[in-house]
Amino acid sequence: MLSNIFDSVLTNGVITGSGFAMCTICSLICGLFIAALYMIRRRYSQSFILSLVLLPVIVEIVIMLVNGNLGAGVAVAGAFSLVRFRSAPGRGQEITSIFLAMAVGLATGMGYIGIAVIFTLIVAGAGLILHLTNFGGKENETRVLKITVPEDLDYEGRFDDTFKDYLERYELAEVKTTNMGTLFKLEYEIVMQKGKSIKSFMDNLRTKNGNLEISISRNLTKQEEL
Repeated sequence: MLSNIFDSVLTNGVITGSGFAMCTICSLICGLFIAALYMIRRRYSQSFILSLVLLPVIVEIVIMLVNGNLGAGVAVAGAFSLVRFRSAPGRGQEITSIFLAMAVGLATGMGYIGIAVIFTLIVAGAGLILHLTNFGGKENETRVLKITVPEDLDYEGRFDDTFKDYLERYELAEVKTTNMGTLFKLEYEIVMQKGKSIKSFMDNLRTKNGNLEISISRNLTKQEEL
């Protein structure tokens, strides 16, 4: 009985009405499940979520239409490559979810409903658990600190005592001039100590840079890295 789960509902590759309906419904359910799990504690757009829901069904239909035709399969591969180059780059989690949705569509398109469901539960569930447990993530979050100082201010070592009081780690990443050379902009990569107030930290820095511009932001440049 258990072995029947891994059998295809399409006998000898023949597409029937009942087989088509079963595969399509399974694709939609798996797509909804993948999208729902992705929405948990992640940033997303509505268009991306809708794509995750509908992508398994689209891939399923394409695989059913190909149905062992080598020439049609090559044409479909070329079409998918064009879609890839016309799409914006994404984060690792987004690309993984898209590949998962495509794999589910491939499975249901060949009639392997049981494999598609089990595969969705295992991979999507494992991805959610790893995300919620912050597996592979850094405990301390790196931020970017930008301090503007006058050109006549000796900034080297001026902020070290404040940094030691509020920061767990800091590193000067960039120094550049601005405003026709009358100002310096210092950029640091910092990690705040737990429980320390960002407002108090910035107020302390303002007393040492002539009350010029200071900003602290999250390091967003790493979001597109895989």
